[in-house]
Amino acid sequence: MAGEARVLAIVDRAYRGAVEKQFVDTLYLVRELHRQMGGLDILLRGPAVGYAARAARVAPLRFGDRVVETLSDPRRDVRALLDAGIRVLAEEPGLAVSGLSGREQLLEGVELIGARAAAESWSGYGTVCFL
Repeated sequence: MAGEARVLAIVDRAYRGAVEKQFVDTLYLVRELHRQMGGLDILLRGPAVGYAARAARVAPLRFGDRVVETLSDPRRDVRALLDAGIRVLAEEPGLAVSGLSGREQLLEGVELIGARAAAESWSGYGTVCFL
């Protein structure tokens, strides 16, 4: 399963809010680690599977009279990972957590994997880390 990637980066917590993401961008970090390490796969688990939801929508935030519409779109970020040659896996139980129910609800190119198969694949990587 690991293919040529030596590192598996696991993301199992989606960011808690769009404003927080302005300071901590896990998906950007994945792209940079891939570049620096010469290969990396990412496994989205739990609520983080929602990053790869085809129909996800980023709503603007309102703070009193101020509306913030410059929020990042995780779908765009996942597409950038795929374009960079990063293998993106979504763990099946995370679909239910995100209110999704099938591979067709994920972005094209994102691979669906069962929880057991995902765990069994870890030994095929030189490094497994949680981001």
